[in-house]
Amino acid sequence: MVTMTETTERDAAEDQAAQRLLTALQTREACTPVRDLIGPTDLPAAYRVQERLTAGRVAGGAKIVGRKIGLTSAAVQEQMGVDQPDFGVLFDDMAYGDGELVPMDRLLQPKAEAEVAFVLKKDLADGPLDTEQIRDAIDYGMPALEVCDSRIDGWNIAFADTVADNASSGVYVLGDTRMTLDEFSPVEVGMSMRINGEEVSTGNGAACLGDPLNAVAWLAKAARDFGEPLRAGQVILSGALGPMRPIESGDEVTVDIVGLGSVTARFSEGNLS
Repeated sequence: MVTMTETTERDAAEDQAAQRLLTALQTREACTPVRDLIGPTDLPAAYRVQERLTAGRVAGGAKIVGRKIGLTSAAVQEQMGVDQPDFGVLFDDMAYGDGELVPMDRLLQPKAEAEVAFVLKKDLADGPLDTEQIRDAIDYGMPALEVCDSRIDGWNIAFADTVADNASSGVYVLGDTRMTLDEFSPVEVGMSMRINGEEVSTGNGAACLGDPLNAVAWLAKAARDFGEPLRAGQVILSGALGPMRPIESGDEVTVDIVGLGSVTARFSEGNLS
């Protein structure tokens, strides 16, 4: 039985963890891990911290526009000592269009990865949330470049750290191509990512939980369990198709997803005011 004192101490620790991450986000200065406050593997605590962080962002004027899935790679899960993905929130100020200049002064330790993004045309709040329902709820897919980032200094993260830190989200860039699931098969796509013209990562749809649609199904169930189901109009980043790679100021990153299209992002060499 959990005592009132223990609950109060837990809440205080989670408040402190959320404030540490929010301060790092606002000041662009990396912080120490939050696992010293909530433990390295306490998933419920980590998501409660993420919820506090989200509330802080919304209070500051940010608007929730979707969700992202992380840790879809079996190898990365093994490295983190977990057996499931995680998820985070996408805010309106995280989105960039194809070819846009992304200001590096809003990032700390960015790493790029290629993904298939989806936009929903139906809510995923009721029903079995099986693959058939997921397919029916998806409006279209797009090539996407997610720039992961960590507020934790040196990416020194355990599972609870990355979950609490909004699944190590940074910004994302969406391509202009829009295709329905009648026009492409997410599991069959191939991917190549280049930085300044040099190929640095390759992969395919099967690398994302066996099929990006499997990832969306997992997310739909997890989000509903969390009490915030996926809604029509939201953007879903379904997870990496291949390994992520670090990026630096001045880099140009291009993702080609065979069967879907391409997307490019440029990263400013200096701060943009």
